[in-house]
Amino acid sequence: MKRFPWPPMATLLLCVLLSSSDWPNDAVNPPQEIEWLTWTEAISKMEEEPRKLLVDVYTEWCGYCKQMDRNVFPDAWVTQYVRDNFYAVKLDAENPEPLVYDNHTFRWLENQGRGGVHELAFALLDGSLRYPSMVYLDEDQKRISI
Repeated sequence: MKRFPWPPMATLLLCVLLSSSDWPNDAVNPPQEIEWLTWTEAISKMEEEPRKLLVDVYTEWCGYCKQMDRNVFPDAWVTQYVRDNFYAVKLDAENPEPLVYDNHTFRWLENQGRGGVHELAFALLDGSLRYPSMVYLDEDQKRISI
């Protein structure tokens, strides 16, 4: 089977996004940036207004992650679709800072991936550390897909 030069989830995201017929008219709807939230900010907003979560799991060294940030996320249609349907979360898989969520403290895991990984990223990706990875969660923070 021929492999795509980028991760399958990025391909899936683009296919899903491009399958809609609701393309925004840039003259009527000027493009805005995606409002990227931290995990904590998104969960806090979920308490006020439940919404699906789009979690972009990335690393600083990942070239494909930078390409997504530069070429996909700024697209007017992608931006509008994400803003209308999700709380968008950027999760650095190699951030060593602890994160408290649902009465559990997620910490840095040594010797995973390139030397370490954040426990939340590891859990969301089921230990499959490929970047970028998009994780979709429903309004109850249950995983829809990776």
